[in-house]
Amino acid sequence: MGRHGSLAQAQGLYMSTLVTGGTGFLGRKLVERLLAEGRSVTVLGRTPAPDLERRGVRFIRTSLDDATAVTATCTGMETVFHVAARVGVWGLYDDFYRTNVLGTRAILEGCRQHGVKYLVHTSTPSVVYNGHDHAGSDESLPLTTDCPSPYPLTKAIAEREVLAANGESLRTVALRPHLIWGVGDPHLVPRVLARAKAGRLRIVGNGKNRVDMVHVANAVDAHLLAELALKRRTAAAAGHAYFITNDEPVVLWNWINGLLTALGEPPVTKSISLGAATALGAGCEGLWKTLRLNGEPPMTRFIAKELATDHWFNLAAAKRDLGYTPRISMAQGTAELVTSYQSSSRTNT
Repeated sequence: MGRHGSLAQAQGLYMSTLVTGGTGFLGRKLVERLLAEGRSVTVLGRTPAPDLERRGVRFIRTSLDDATAVTATCTGMETVFHVAARVGVWGLYDDFYRTNVLGTRAILEGCRQHGVKYLVHTSTPSVVYNGHDHAGSDESLPLTTDCPSPYPLTKAIAEREVLAANGESLRTVALRPHLIWGVGDPHLVPRVLARAKAGRLRIVGNGKNRVDMVHVANAVDAHLLAELALKRRTAAAAGHAYFITNDEPVVLWNWINGLLTALGEPPVTKSISLGAATALGAGCEGLWKTLRLNGEPPMTRFIAKELATDHWFNLAAAKRDLGYTPRISMAQGTAELVTSYQSSSRTNT
């Protein structure tokens, strides 16, 4: 039984729990923790998960685009963890809006109609994108309304509406985990490794920018702590958003090269200026739009800025209101990741 679950169960705080996106990287880890704590879990998702169903998870196969089904899924739930989203740096705005905004509105409507008490919404630090460095920034930053990527724009709208829905009958909170990683990550680290092996990775800018990341176990901790915080009588977290990281900013390119070296790959040495990367990104975006090419461009204006600027945050609010303290360090998580990749490599040879 988890360290958060034992106390909560003893106090009789938990009923049925819904996790949207429960088959994704973060969502699945959250579901597994909830199951370990003896929780009754329902998952809303598009990809079947027979292994979870064998463990007692009720699986509802639908997408956030189906408002009627999403709203109905909230029936009988006390807590909803809204983890699902359309992610990515490229695509049609309407596609992102339909999933991230309209899907979240369906969740909110379901919470209202069916008496859900607590909603923990998974947001992203990119909702405060402004094209500048974030060095020790806190939650006072305004939500973005001007970004060259539809993902931050639509997630900002969703977060604003989730927090505005907070009240006596429904308490809400938004978490902003930054660059979730760990063993089993299907996105962040595999993409970096694939591009590096293909010789397509370049240091953007001076290579000295610092970023925050968050190990997936720490991100799960934060979600459970946020739920507990909403249940307190004072509920200081209700109606607020929180950055969630490992609280250990790393020099991005040093960390990437350290990982590559540990895995026997050559480090990235070639670089491109931020100005050149931004111009390249604008050109790629124009080409992809004009020719209606599939997939993501190799560079976009948003990616260029993200790879070259500081992105690390002040966690004072999360520590104060949620009791959040990262328990898996960058060093421990990186060592586990390297061991996992090395073991997988040996198995496949």
